[in-house]
Amino acid sequence: MNLIDIGHAVRVRRTELGLSQVQLARLSGLSRQTVIGLENGALSDLGVNRVGQVMAVLGLDTPKPDTLARRKKRGLWVAAKTASVSYARELAPEALEQVLASGDVPPPFAPHLMHLLDEAPVPIMVMAVEETASRAHLPPKQIWRNVAKLAESLSVHRRALWA
Repeated sequence: MNLIDIGHAVRVRRTELGLSQVQLARLSGLSRQTVIGLENGALSDLGVNRVGQVMAVLGLDTPKPDTLARRKKRGLWVAAKTASVSYARELAPEALEQVLASGDVPPPFAPHLMHLLDEAPVPIMVMAVEETASRAHLPPKQIWRNVAKLAESLSVHRRALWA
């Protein structure tokens, strides 16, 4: 596996998830130019930590990047548990799916979503978006737009991350 193969896998997976290069760069803590260079095979070297950051966000495993292990995880369940950690009333995975698919949050769950968007590790959100898109038969890009809309309407601290 070389950097060109990894770059190709990153582009394919980013596209599957409906992420732009700018969004992936923001979520993985890299510059947009680095993401572009990686995807185009123009980089001669990229440290293992940086490659790991991008691959973790996208749910790609090494040495052969794929999503087999990621698909076995229950992204909505993990995200719903993360959102509910500080609250007596629990946000069910099905309710979270509805929120992500519609972009509308019922008022009793607004604090849950604020906590999720401000505190959840990025790979958990990516899993939740992917699972929601699959279950709701919507393109991941639409779910990402809903996440951005939610982050903005709830005025979460990390709203720029989800924009």
